[in-house]
Amino acid sequence: MGAFLWDMFFSMLGAAIMLVIPLIVRHITHDVVYYEVSEARSEILRLGILCLLLIVIEYGCNFWTTYYGHRMGSRMEYDMRAELFAHYQKLSFSFFDDQKVGHLMSRVTTDLFEICELFHHGPEDLAISLIKLIGSFIILFIINWKLALVAFVLVPPMTLYAIKLNKKMKVVYKRNRKRIAEINGQIEENLSGIRVVKSFANEDVEIGKFKKGNDGFLESKRQNYLVMAQYQSGINGFTTLLNVLVVIVGAYLITENALPVTDLVTFLLYIGNVTEPIRKLVAFTEQYQNGMAGFERFQEIMDIHPDIEDSPNAVDAGVLKGKIEFRDVTFRYENTLQDVLAHVNLSVDPGEYVALIGPSGVGKTTLCSLIPRFYEVSEGAVFVDDRDIRDYTQKSLRRNIGIVQQDVYLFSGDVMENIRYGRPDATDEEIIMAAKQANAHDFIMDLPDGYHTDIGQRGVKLSGGQKQRLSIARVFLKNPPILIFDEATSSLDNKSEKVVQRSLEKLAMNRTTLVIAHRLSTIRAAKRILVLSEDGIDEEGTHEELMEKNGVYAMLYRLQFPEFLEEENDIAYANAA
Repeated sequence: MGAFLWDMFFSMLGAAIMLVIPLIVRHITHDVVYYEVSEARSEILRLGILCLLLIVIEYGCNFWTTYYGHRMGSRMEYDMRAELFAHYQKLSFSFFDDQKVGHLMSRVTTDLFEICELFHHGPEDLAISLIKLIGSFIILFIINWKLALVAFVLVPPMTLYAIKLNKKMKVVYKRNRKRIAEINGQIEENLSGIRVVKSFANEDVEIGKFKKGNDGFLESKRQNYLVMAQYQSGINGFTTLLNVLVVIVGAYLITENALPVTDLVTFLLYIGNVTEPIRKLVAFTEQYQNGMAGFERFQEIMDIHPDIEDSPNAVDAGVLKGKIEFRDVTFRYENTLQDVLAHVNLSVDPGEYVALIGPSGVGKTTLCSLIPRFYEVSEGAVFVDDRDIRDYTQKSLRRNIGIVQQDVYLFSGDVMENIRYGRPDATDEEIIMAAKQANAHDFIMDLPDGYHTDIGQRGVKLSGGQKQRLSIARVFLKNPPILIFDEATSSLDNKSEKVVQRSLEKLAMNRTTLVIAHRLSTIRAAKRILVLSEDGIDEEGTHEELMEKNGVYAMLYRLQFPEFLEEENDIAYANAA
């Protein structure tokens, strides 16, 4: 607040100095030149020194507002960016399901810059403009009220003109913000999926899609510049007309002996103090539209409350044992009526290894996502260690859960940093131990710089199996009592799958483990296998028990392993013979 007040003070002081200097010039031309020669010279010298002093002060004022004022603006931008980013971290998966990354990035960068330019320059420019306009009018009114009225007669029509075009500009600028956010989204999506683009040789398709968005933005900018051209041309026209009116009326008053020539010169000097604020207001109008459009978009995000929040009485979960229960759980996504899960009841004992299988879309991943509260149940409740998970703080609950997914996300940086993400305070020795447990140490040591090898964005320099083992090492380091494996090996080749599977089995020892799998060979040893359908849990049992039931699981198993079906047929044929 102090920096803002100083910025306003020096802005207004600089504006006031610009009002004083023309008065000194008028005093010299109107009075001092008629003094006795020696007295006139000394007075001109004194006034010249005063003008130089005022110019130095004005320099200091301009330096302060330019340097410290912009520092204040950048600090505001810094704080708002931190606030917005922190708010993003609070929002749940359901929010990000409906958003494009490019749009969210645009709000953090472009929008905030425009907002802070407005908040920094806006009050400053308004104060300077008002001081110069009002001050000039008072001074000119005292000098010659008739010519002053002529000089300011154009201010009301200029104001009405500005108000009318402001409304148009607001609509156009808001549209521009949306268009540039869409372009950012297209760029982010294209660059993130560049390997897919190139693998299908679809560069021309992407260029065409981008051209469509870029053309829309160009048209939006054309409309923007049309309104801006109307605005600036009109204001410049009014300014030129103002100069012409002052000269014509002033010259007429001189012929009537109603105005000294020196006062006309003074009026012309002050015209700059009248037109410059108007030009500032033109720039401020553009800045205002940009800033307010950005601020509205900023507020749109900040007004979104997380749909999953800690209850006021939530407690720290501590270290959980790992008992999980679903009690009559129903879940549907927001703004939809169709249930993804309906009245699911399930109990998993601490340390138990449970596998979930079923067709795509029956809610296997969704069911597991309810445990760490990535989504909130629509009905019923999920319990961990006989306590509703809504009674735990989200952070402490998720600290007890390790997730290994099919789509591994690694951050830019080196191997050490990515494993350390599992527990940021871990030592290098603990990280190396976790890598060994995940069967990752050997391949890491073969990398050019070992644990300090840069792996590229999202780990592009590593194979699928290597990335998966790093993600497993990350969970080893976290050391949670509950594990969720979401099709962790389905995208790997057979050799990599066997290595990763051994790592997963080692990780799962003595931990409550839920495994989502399409490859049934990876879950044959599970203590319990659940077969999910749109109606809920259809079958439950060990591999042997489910094969004996000869139901959905047995059918899926035979489809994946036709050699098993052939073996069954051979046995049946032999028995018949």
